[in-house]
Amino acid sequence: MEVKTLLLQQWASCLDEEDWFPPLEKVLEDITLEQAIWKPADGSMNSIWELVCHLLFFEKRFLMRFLGETENEPDAENNESTFQLPNETLENWKETKKEYFYVHRELGKILAKSDHDDMYRQIPKEDYPLVLELKSLAMHDAYHIGQIVFLSKMQGAWPEKRSF
Repeated sequence: MEVKTLLLQQWASCLDEEDWFPPLEKVLEDITLEQAIWKPADGSMNSIWELVCHLLFFEKRFLMRFLGETENEPDAENNESTFQLPNETLENWKETKKEYFYVHRELGKILAKSDHDDMYRQIPKEDYPLVLELKSLAMHDAYHIGQIVFLSKMQGAWPEKRSF
């Protein structure tokens, strides 16, 4: 099996294909605005929405860099600022999810269309080529999807019976 096939499967499992962990699209499906902004009282964790903003920041930045649109890429002072929320409205929560799903799918399309040279070419402002950056982003997604599931369970928002 080739690297591209493995990476496409890993990329899809983070968004909409069930694997060893639930895909983010399913995890966020029924999350309300109140659940999205909820944090444990001790402030030890980011909210679900903050985590989605964080994932979106890194995927969107990488997409812009891959497309050569570095002047339009999102910018952050530090890692902590990548968790920043827009105004906490239901419309903005829906928009954040929609944008994340769009960016994730666009990166998947790029990977699917990439030939060997595209997969291994150096990307402006990145340390690694497409294949290695997407592998790292997928692992990053999986890590934070686990946190989102945990936050859902802490709130009692995780259904008792799921298909995964």
